Amino acid sequence: MKMIPLFISTPELMIVGLVVILVFGSDKLPEIARGLGKAMKTVRNATDDIKHEITKSADEHGFTKDVTEITKKIEEVKDQIEDSGSIKRKF
Repeated sequence: MKMIPLFISTPELMIVGLVVILVFGSDKLPEIARGLGKAMKTVRNATDDIKHEITKSADEHGFTKDVTEITKKIEEVKDQIEDSGSIKRKF
């Protein structure tokens, strides 16, 4: 699991925690945390499903997963277009 750097210090986190306790009350905190956990799990499952469908579709259509190969082919096509002289680029 990746750690996302938060630019919040410990005292600031404590103040935020205190405000959350004052606003929602200590009885509701476990319920809120449980709901957030379920929401995060749902989002993670949805992104995994999307990645799986994209990979499955790419495999069915003969696309490779190797990005460097695709990049090389794109560069070859660019070179062919530039060599043909039909498209002139201004830099």
